[in-house]
Amino acid sequence: MDVVDGGVDRGQNPNHRTTMERDSEDKIAEPSWFSPKRLLFVFCVVNLINYIDRGAIASNGVNGSRGSCTSGGTCSAGSGIQGDFNLSNFQDGVLSSAFMVGLLVASPIFASVAKSVNPFRLIGIGLSIWTLAVIGCGLSFDFWSITFCRMFVGVGEASFVSLAAPFIDDNAPQAQKSAWLAMFYMCIPTGYALGYVYGGLVGSVLPWRAAFWGEAILMLPFAVLGFVIKPLHLKGFAPDDKGKPRADTLNVLPTGYGFSAVLKDLKLLLVDKVYVTNILGYIAYNFVLGAYSYWGPKAGYNIYKMENADLIFGGVTVICGIVGTLSGGFVLDFMDATISNAFKLLSVSTLIGGLFCFVAFCFKSMYAFLAFFAVGELLVFATQGPVNFIVLHCVKPSLRPLAMAMSTVSIHIFGDVPSSPLVGVLQDYVNNWRVTSLVLTFVLFPAAAIWSIGIFLNSVDRYNEDSETDAVTRESAVAPLLEEA
Repeated sequence: MDVVDGGVDRGQNPNHRTTMERDSEDKIAEPSWFSPKRLLFVFCVVNLINYIDRGAIASNGVNGSRGSCTSGGTCSAGSGIQGDFNLSNFQDGVLSSAFMVGLLVASPIFASVAKSVNPFRLIGIGLSIWTLAVIGCGLSFDFWSITFCRMFVGVGEASFVSLAAPFIDDNAPQAQKSAWLAMFYMCIPTGYALGYVYGGLVGSVLPWRAAFWGEAILMLPFAVLGFVIKPLHLKGFAPDDKGKPRADTLNVLPTGYGFSAVLKDLKLLLVDKVYVTNILGYIAYNFVLGAYSYWGPKAGYNIYKMENADLIFGGVTVICGIVGTLSGGFVLDFMDATISNAFKLLSVSTLIGGLFCFVAFCFKSMYAFLAFFAVGELLVFATQGPVNFIVLHCVKPSLRPLAMAMSTVSIHIFGDVPSSPLVGVLQDYVNNWRVTSLVLTFVLFPAAAIWSIGIFLNSVDRYNEDSETDAVTRESAVAPLLEEA
């Protein structure tokens, strides 16, 4: 006899299932040891290693300097990459940003392929490419070979950039989503600083090539982990290792996903007023921070005659980056993590932070400058958690990787990539670092204004939206995809 549930013959209606059965089927079997906190820890360490590489290649110990000769004919040998390959300053600048080519090209590709291949496996593939690429950097023999390898470092990073944040967002406790994202993005300034130190230490005792090989050793276990661990399910994507959809098809997209489908998804992002407003503010914000990171020490040295300007600016940025980023995430969770509240926090912290930074450059005293600039950076860095919370929650789950990828592409192409040369052109024209710094800092005010527009937009948290027409409230009715061990 067929079992009857609620008066319905389930033998004749195979699609009928109890709530308990649906909840049970919606949970993916997990590795026994891989809890959400361990997932966050792994992704934070990988992000840290990635930005250690960014800092190391810019450090004096790895990057080095060209050989030089005096007018009297006395010559000194160069050091590091620039000395070994006799790079011009232009070539050295190209080398530092070469990774962006691979990152910008591969990010949308990884995001779209995640429609049919388990995203956790894609991260494993990306980290493997990254590991091989940094090994190649250590084996390079001229400018073009190391530039080619740096491009593939960006390709490897692309999978992680697109997919890590959605995984963290899926598995973070409901009341701590923004705080967990802030912990992840805190690794950016921390990694840069550790990279400067790491590159300097390695370069002082070993050939510069050893720094890249050391990074490969650090990353290798995490690349292997992406293949050997049981694949994790990302909300909105195929959960198994072969890309086959589950039987219930909940939150799983068909494997057929071509170029036209990518264009369709891009169109959905471009017509989303909340997403576009958030990214426009993020571009203006990143325009300032990118130029700060490149020109800040030089501006500080010329305006205030700072000794050890690199160390001072680096130290202030690291401390403010860590404290500010974490604070922004925790404050948003305390306020109640909604898209509207995130826009409020973005606009207020950027406006006040911009005011402090602007006033800082007006002081003639170096100590007054450092005090005001530190407060300003603290507030400005508080945006990292909220801005990425909006990116992840203003779109359907299936669009999150592409949304993260296009966010990364946009803030680099229109933000920090053009800002440094444009600020250089401005400085060549006015020949006054104080004026140049004030003009640059002023761009934070349009960023705050753009984000303030988002407060008044009709925003819906679409984290639980499973179809084109099925929007639900922000309170999650689905258990985390990983359970605490």
